Amino acid sequence: MKLKLTYILSCFLFLACNDKNSVSFEPLLITTDSCENCTLVRIEIPQAVQKTKLGKTINAALEGEIIALLNFDEESNAENLAEAKEAFLFDYEELAGKFPEESTPWEATVEGTITFENNRIITIKLESYIYTGGAHGYGTNRFLNFDKLSGKELYQEDLFNNLIEFKGYAETVFRKQENIPITGSINKTGFMFETERFYLPDNIGYTENGLLLFYEPYEIASFADGPIILTIPYTKANSFLKYPSKP
Repeated sequence: MKLKLTYILSCFLFLACNDKNSVSFEPLLITTDSCENCTLVRIEIPQAVQKTKLGKTINAALEGEIIALLNFDEESNAENLAEAKEAFLFDYEELAGKFPEESTPWEATVEGTITFENNRIITIKLESYIYTGGAHGYGTNRFLNFDKLSGKELYQEDLFNNLIEFKGYAETVFRKQENIPITGSINKTGFMFETERFYLPDNIGYTENGLLLFYEPYEIASFADGPIILTIPYTKANSFLKYPSKP
C-alpha cells in the first residue's frame, strides 16, 4: 500500500511539473477602426493563457517588444498594448496638426506566430511593418526564444555553449552563402559590417528548418537589399547549442 501511494504521488508530481511548464495560447487582436485615410494599427499575436512564470514571461516580452515598435515619441509612457496603440495615434495627430501638408496616415501592423516548439524551447516571431511618413515604411522580423522549463526569455549568450566558436562557424557559412572569399575583408563584395569584421545579428531564432540568423535591413547592407537571412540546419548547429534540436 505504501509503495502504491508513493507511485501515485510521484505521478502527481510529474504531471504537476509538466503542467507548470506547459503553455497554450489564445489569439489577441488589437486594432483601430477601419476608415479611409486613417492611421492604422493592427496587432495580432498569440497570448499565453496560463498565469505561470513561463506564460507571464512570454506575454510581458511580446508586450514590451510591441510597445517599443510603436514608440514614435521617446517620452511615451505606454504601459500596455492598448496605451501604445493610443500613443501611436496621438503622435500622428500631433504631427499632422503641425504639418498638415505632410499628413499621410501612419500604419503599424504586428503579427506574431510560433515558429518552433519542443519540450524545452519555444520561439515566437514578431513580423512588423511601421510607416510614419517618408518614402517608405520599415518592415522586420523579431525572434523571441523562451526556456519552457525555467520560464525565462533566452538571449543570444544563453543559446550557445561557446559563442565565439559559433560565430566563427557562422562566418564560414555566411561567406559561402554570399560568395565572399574565405580570406580577406567580410565587406569585400559590398556588405557593410562595421570594423570590417563579421558579427552575429541580434536576431536569432529557432525554426523548423534550422537556426535562423536574421540581419535587419540597414544592419549589414543597404535598405534595397532587404534583410539578409542565414539558416543553419540543426545537424550543423546542434554541437554549438545549449538547447539542441532534432533535425
